[in-house]
Amino acid sequence: MATVTEVGGIKTGKLLIEGKTKQVYDVPSMPGFSILLNKDRITAHNGVRAHDLEGKAKISNQTNAKVFTLLNQAGLKTAFVRMISDNAFLAHKCEMVPIEWVTRRLATGSYLKRNPGVKEGFRFAPAKVETFFKDDANDDPQWSEEQIVCSAFKVNGVTIGQDEVDIMRQTTALVFEVLERAWATRDCALIDMKIEFGVDADGRLLVADVIDSDSWRLWPSGDKRLMVDKQVYRNLASVTAADLDTVKRNFTWVSDQLDAMVATNNHLVVVLMGSASDKEHCEKIAKHCNALGLNTELRVTSAHKGTQTTLHMVSEYESVLSELVFITVAGRSNGLGPVLSGNTNYPVINCPPVKPDNVSQDVWSSLNLPSGLGCVTVLYPEAAALHAAQIIGMKNFMIWSKLRVKQLDNYSSLIMADKKMRGVRQN
Repeated sequence: MATVTEVGGIKTGKLLIEGKTKQVYDVPSMPGFSILLNKDRITAHNGVRAHDLEGKAKISNQTNAKVFTLLNQAGLKTAFVRMISDNAFLAHKCEMVPIEWVTRRLATGSYLKRNPGVKEGFRFAPAKVETFFKDDANDDPQWSEEQIVCSAFKVNGVTIGQDEVDIMRQTTALVFEVLERAWATRDCALIDMKIEFGVDADGRLLVADVIDSDSWRLWPSGDKRLMVDKQVYRNLASVTAADLDTVKRNFTWVSDQLDAMVATNNHLVVVLMGSASDKEHCEKIAKHCNALGLNTELRVTSAHKGTQTTLHMVSEYESVLSELVFITVAGRSNGLGPVLSGNTNYPVINCPPVKPDNVSQDVWSSLNLPSGLGCVTVLYPEAAALHAAQIIGMKNFMIWSKLRVKQLDNYSSLIMADKKMRGVRQN
């Protein structure tokens, strides 16, 4: 593939790297960014099998953009920025970690060859994560994490040690779980997939490279016979024009399915406050809810002073929504949460605006419930939002994904904080 001087109206600079299916260019006008240009080329078995496939660059670029857009929406740190043409996208320029991270839900393919005795379809729970050193000449040998750590790769000024390996492992599992849930909305099983990481100029460890139909195994309805991934091409004894057309149709189907992976937006978290004086506390709850992708509405009502109005308000929400959570904010004698819990089948979360001088009394009325009531009580606005997100996330893969990313961020922050802190201090 010849070098190009402009893509999507952006002038390209030096050709940084050329692989079997893509080229990567520097962007002089945008320091810290690069352009990945896809090729109309399909390969397998580390390039031993290769064919031109007209239209593949466009399909792969669209698939990759849709996948990374989904991951970015969930809050993951990735190199992908945006599509700039049919066959190219803009990304944060990274130096790549020379390791492929593979996640498997079911045992199949090369795993069975390397682990004789394991039956095909064995389900890994949690999903199994493996690592492979990128070395075409030696067929990308499997490496242990210890080998990665001992190699001490220096990538854009960052030494890849145990801390970085731990973060990449956890991120790899998260990427798989997010996409697994997304594909489940299309009744399609994500069997396994591979990703790579890069380090940008700021030292950030990012999910990088591409994720397209070359990256995973997909079995519609969980049926291997219906596979729509590159394994169809790998399995061919010989390759005809008709075979390539089938592969292209499969890849197009995958891209089209990604368009339909839109999380439903028919949920609502209703924050009910017993008094307008609790607005500040409720605004904090709403802020945390919004950060997790939750739709929220704030209302003022009193179970003591306006019981019928409160119950009518609840009935209005119940009549139009199927994914609904109530968060009640009431101090002193909290009747709001218990009254709602006794009159709705939707989840109710108490989050009283406790005062330091009256904590025990304010909390006690929320905790000491009559029998038959099931509302829970939390003290902090963030906790109320997180609990609501866990409930909504059971049916909404994007809310679930944002929660998983938050867990990863907490995990990664602790590791990096410890990395900065550790070291023997001498008198």
